[in-house]
Amino acid sequence: MAAGDRIPADDWTDQDLLTKDEAGERLDDEIIAVTGELERLRAAGIGPLEQDEAELLTRRLDAMRAARASFRN
Repeated sequence: MAAGDRIPADDWTDQDLLTKDEAGERLDDEIIAVTGELERLRAAGIGPLEQDEAELLTRRLDAMRAARASFRN
């Protein structure tokens, strides 16, 4: 397809797009879920295997919080 050619119809709709507010709300929900999962893991006691899982959850949580903060700026 040449650079100026267009496809007959776009393969997405406006419904496929998230606003920053919607993305932020989804991140908030996921942050709550991961925080709860991490708290349950810590309450059950952390052994070597759980330590790795807790570290991954913590890194994921930090990344989601950073992404969420970027929506507020």
